[in-house]
Amino acid sequence: MVKKRSIILFFVLLLFSLSMGIGKILFSPEKENIESQSSGSSGVQGTNLSTRNENQILVIDDPESIPVLVNKQHKLPESYMPDDLVEPDIPFLFDKKSSNRKMRAEAAAAIEKLFAEAKRQEVILQGVSAYRSYTDQSALFQYYVNQDGYEAARTYSALPRMSEHETGLAIDVSGLDATCAVKDCFSGTKEAKWLEANAAKFGFIIRYPKGKESITGYKYEPWHLRYVGKTIAKEIMESGSTLEEYYNTLLVNN
Repeated sequence: MVKKRSIILFFVLLLFSLSMGIGKILFSPEKENIESQSSGSSGVQGTNLSTRNENQILVIDDPESIPVLVNKQHKLPESYMPDDLVEPDIPFLFDKKSSNRKMRAEAAAAIEKLFAEAKRQEVILQGVSAYRSYTDQSALFQYYVNQDGYEAARTYSALPRMSEHETGLAIDVSGLDATCAVKDCFSGTKEAKWLEANAAKFGFIIRYPKGKESITGYKYEPWHLRYVGKTIAKEIMESGSTLEEYYNTLLVNN
């Protein structure tokens, strides 16, 4: 049985992305409070970044860059939306046609090759959640806040505009058995081991590695793949580092 977080990603995100009721989620007083609580991060130097805003969070000035750094200290511009989203030809855990199945064209082509090679080696993968709009990410984060509280939610979910899923370059994956989809038990599965050993060959990294929580700001997620291109992916995965360390930014520490 798919447990709490899996159910949320499969169903709640899709339901909240529908027009009915979304205004209450996005514009409630609690949502405004969430935005105001994001002001404590410190800005750092990185690539493709512009001046920091009044909250000391840098606004990315080149969000189209494939290896763009998006995290708690580097946020996407408010109006940003990828303009080359396509649906990769891979299996997903849900059948409903949705923007959550889409990725930017280069990343979509790469994930198709990754899935095909995994299948050739008898490792069957499925997509869980790829692109998320600002509306989707806002609704999902608000749901987690309502469920676990703001501080807990921040350890495993991103505020809107600070989510890699909004770039169209990230995708959560699972094995054929959805029991461990977006859950800690995915770690140690043959699918997770295969991804760790092979993702970089296709330009992907495990974005939130184990033991790097103080750097990335998020819990270990062996299912979260991020496309950065083969050269950078190889360097990061071989060194056991993170995208933050690749850009030599300060630690997130929150």
